[in-house]
Amino acid sequence: MHFLQLVVINGLAVWVSDILLANFTVYGGWKGYVIAAVVLALLNVILKPVLKILSAPLIILSLGLFTIVINGFILWLVAYFLPDYVRIYGLLTLFWATIIIAAFNMAVHSQHS
Repeated sequence: MHFLQLVVINGLAVWVSDILLANFTVYGGWKGYVIAAVVLALLNVILKPVLKILSAPLIILSLGLFTIVINGFILWLVAYFLPDYVRIYGLLTLFWATIIIAAFNMAVHSQHS
C-alpha cells in the first residue's frame, strides 16, 4: 500500500473517531486531520514493526490481542506529539479510537489482499 493511501485512510479514521467519540478531539480543521494522519502513518510505518518484533512473545501469548495495546500506544504518541491538534481524554476513549482506526486499516488491507 502506498504511503499516500495510508495517510488518506488514517485521516478518514481519525475524522470518524472525532465524530463518534466525544472525548477525542481534533483541532485545526482539515489541517489538523492531515497532520494527525501523516504522523499516525509515519509512526505506523516506522515504529509499529519494531514494537511488534520486540513484543512478539506477548503477541503470541495473547493470541494477537496485544497488538491493540501497540496501536493504542501509537495513537497516544500522536496525541502526545501533537497537543495543539489532537486531544484524547481518557483511557476508554483511547481504546475506542484505537478500535475504530484499526477497523479502518483492517478493512482497507483486506481489500488489497
